[in-house]
Amino acid sequence: MKKIKNFFKIGFYSVNTILIILYLFPGSILGWFLYNDHLIQPKITRDFIISSNHVHAFVLLSSIGVISFHNTKKINHLIIYLFLLSIFLELFHIIIPNRGFEWSDLFGNIVGVILVIFIYKIVIRYVKT
Repeated sequence: MKKIKNFFKIGFYSVNTILIILYLFPGSILGWFLYNDHLIQPKITRDFIISSNHVHAFVLLSSIGVISFHNTKKINHLIIYLFLLSIFLELFHIIIPNRGFEWSDLFGNIVGVILVIFIYKIVIRYVKT
């Protein structure tokens, strides 16, 4: 079981690093690779009120993080970290060239974190009873 936890922790740190690089790059690395144009941002699914790409990214990161730090004292630190990361990465878009701050992206980040934490809290409550 400990090997599986370590595998997820390595995955969490890897996904975290990749997400930070993708967020802080001036332009779109994925657009650069896929379309040979760093100004085009690929879409996974259509946006509604919030940015779906951002929800997907933070659901993935938060899920791996919760699995990694479940049943540890660090879970509360992880939750705070995920919320702060979701806010600060979007705020950095104000100063990064070829990037722009958008409220829908910020809310997408936060919704991705909240979804995973909400499901985690429900599952923990259900398992304890």
